[in-house]
Amino acid sequence: MNRVVITGQGSINALGHSAEATITAMQEGRCGIGELVLRDVDRLSIKIGGQVRDYDPEAEFNRQQIALYDRFTQFTLLAAREAISQSGLSFSGELATLTGVVLGTAGGGVNTWDENYRTVYEDGKNRVHPFVVPKLMNNAAASHVSMAYNLKGPSFTVATACASSNHAMGQAFNMIRSGMAKVMVTGGSESMLCFGGIKAWEGLRVMSRDACRPFSANRNGMVQGEGAAVFVFEDYEMAKARGATILAEVIGFAMTSDAADIVMPSKQGAARAIAGAMADAKVSRDKVGYINAHGTGTAANDKTECAAVADVFGHHADRLMMSSTKSMHGHLIGGTGAVELLACVMALRDGIIAPTIGYEEADPECALDVVPNEAREAKVEVVLSNAFAFGGLNAVLALRAAP
Repeated sequence: MNRVVITGQGSINALGHSAEATITAMQEGRCGIGELVLRDVDRLSIKIGGQVRDYDPEAEFNRQQIALYDRFTQFTLLAAREAISQSGLSFSGELATLTGVVLGTAGGGVNTWDENYRTVYEDGKNRVHPFVVPKLMNNAAASHVSMAYNLKGPSFTVATACASSNHAMGQAFNMIRSGMAKVMVTGGSESMLCFGGIKAWEGLRVMSRDACRPFSANRNGMVQGEGAAVFVFEDYEMAKARGATILAEVIGFAMTSDAADIVMPSKQGAARAIAGAMADAKVSRDKVGYINAHGTGTAANDKTECAAVADVFGHHADRLMMSSTKSMHGHLIGGTGAVELLACVMALRDGIIAPTIGYEEADPECALDVVPNEAREAKVEVVLSNAFAFGGLNAVLALRAAP
């Protein structure tokens, strides 16, 4: 099987408008969550989120493009531009046919849905823009990335709620490993921070009104974020031959289904995914130094994840570091695993572990080293990235330092 490495990364989210800006913010333990600025915010019970600030679509795209690109697509294209530029790749001839796009999103064009429901139901208009369907469809971002860069290999979108990005990146990893592709552009994006998007989530009663505090005993729910992160996954031999800078190596992936409950997580399903990723990577549990947790800040998710990690790692769990960067950038739902993979690359490349900020009180049901409040310097050999979604869908990636 082919080895798979990361040769480019890009992002835009509440912490910054680039991958490096995001990593710097993570190192500083900066919080990107704040008061929401959007239409009808006064009608919302939840008024905070990890919103992308100082963003002007007209500075990045022309009018025709904006008419066709929902906000989640715009974010994806900006992140892809950064990642592909860093990789140094251009796509023509045979390489174009051996390069594809697999992206994750849960909601797709939620902003477009929201705007056009207003047009029809609130404004009473009988017509909408002819590009509404291609603008809101979940595969819009993947399709536009493929068109922008002439990527003619396998391209599609994965929608598995909060595990969408990890599932997408896992598929990209397997395609290169199996020889189906040489390069895959992968990651995920989300933009649900509009009136309708937040109002829907309010109904679940899992949202915090003040802050995201994963693993802290006084946590009171999740906080939504928005943005995108995109990576270039590449066949190792090809990357080595062309002298590419390698950021990290992807070495394992596993996915499981709880088959239990539509919203409540299962310790057993999560544990099988964590153990499966290590088995796929052929690494023992004592080699894992850091886990980027799913860590949403809800009572059910946090304690279930900690219990799963404790079950899988046994005594080694006491020597693990595990943090949730959602405390800084919010929960990007389908795009969250992609932004969180930046923290994994940072741990391996820079030897810096992202903190769980907002941690205030120890919880005996989350008695692991959650790297509270401040980043930590540490050399780690292998890292895991967890994603556990509504519907009981689990996806875990394993990475190690660049070869």
